[in-house]
Amino acid sequence: MRALTAERQAENTPDLQARVRPILDRRLSRDIDAPLAVALSGGGDSLALLSLAVDWARTHGRRLLVLTVDHRVQADSARWTAFARDAATRFGADWRGLVWGDAKPSTGLQAAARDARHALIADAAREAGAGVVLFGHTRDDVREAELMRAEGSTLGRVREWSPSPAWPQGRGVFLLRPLLDVSRAELRDHLRARGLDWIEDPANADLRYARSRARTALRPGDDIDLPSDIDPAVTHAAQTATVDEAGVIGWPRTRDTPRAFLAAAVLCASGGTLPPRGDQLARIAARLEAGESFTATLRGARIEAAADQVRVLRDAGETARGGLAPLALASGSSSIWDGRFEVEHASGGEIRALKGLAAAIPRPQRQEIMRFSPHARPTLPVLIAAQGASPVLAAEAGRVRVLVGQRLRAACGLVAQEGEIANLPRGADPIASLC
Repeated sequence: MRALTAERQAENTPDLQARVRPILDRRLSRDIDAPLAVALSGGGDSLALLSLAVDWARTHGRRLLVLTVDHRVQADSARWTAFARDAATRFGADWRGLVWGDAKPSTGLQAAARDARHALIADAAREAGAGVVLFGHTRDDVREAELMRAEGSTLGRVREWSPSPAWPQGRGVFLLRPLLDVSRAELRDHLRARGLDWIEDPANADLRYARSRARTALRPGDDIDLPSDIDPAVTHAAQTATVDEAGVIGWPRTRDTPRAFLAAAVLCASGGTLPPRGDQLARIAARLEAGESFTATLRGARIEAAADQVRVLRDAGETARGGLAPLALASGSSSIWDGRFEVEHASGGEIRALKGLAAAIPRPQRQEIMRFSPHARPTLPVLIAAQGASPVLAAEAGRVRVLVGQRLRAACGLVAQEGEIANLPRGADPIASLC
């Protein structure tokens, strides 16, 4: 077992607890029944996080749910999963193992594994009723991510508090990273002081991976500023925005629309999974700043900039690229269609886009949808209850919830604490009917 001097052991653990506890206190609720989830790989960062979370949870009467993903990539992954299970059990926490059983890609393995991990963890957290998942990212992770971004990576910023990047699995789930101002070395000192061992993943030193190359390239003296919380200008823009029952986002036209808010609006209105970045986003932002009136499409969304208002909605032409795809709906269960609507119907059926089917829906429904933008109407969900049945608006046949508004609020920082998650509908804004 690795050892510290008695003096250093005494100094390290209380100091680290004192640094992390205020973050947990600020973001988390106390004495509520919902479990607090912790992502545990068995590595030093996540194991140190678990030990700190256990201390906080015991003080505040919170249950912990530990989630471990077996990616089935490394030969020792089953042993690592068992190690994580045993560690969680020793800490007295509930534990659940998750498996990424899909075929592994020949390229982009780390990115695919990251996406799968977030999706599995988000699904498990939602199923257990947990609104927050703790992740053990450190200051070193931030430094590596920023170096990768500087070299052209589209990797997102590593922030203390953010909505789950998995969609739609992560609706209503937030990630809290309370160790962003702590180094890996400090965490390992903390583990040694407690007599705890951990796993070292050999992939961390494999230079085939961009993350490992960034880790090797950084020098001890290299440092960065931690990413701040959401820009107040982004939060203000989200507060001025409206979202209608067709999922159309609108806000008053100004020349200083924050680029991050524009990216969030495109992401949420399109129901997609990757926010737009780079030259295309920059060009549209520049046109808005110049006061130009125009229509453009970007990453599955249609942007309509008029003199007094900007509207962002689903691009009805996305069907040519595989968007707005039909969805089989099981009877009595809810499903997410096009990343924008949660739909439920007692008898099931198939959800499709209204595009090309408007003439077949009942006349009263055809009249009522006229109140929506002509470009938004084709992207509304309709239900075909059985083979050969006529389509009807899904909101008239069953229960439909619009996901766009809550997703936008989460992306723009309007949900900043666990208690605010509990006070919101679980992942959706309910509507009784479109008509």
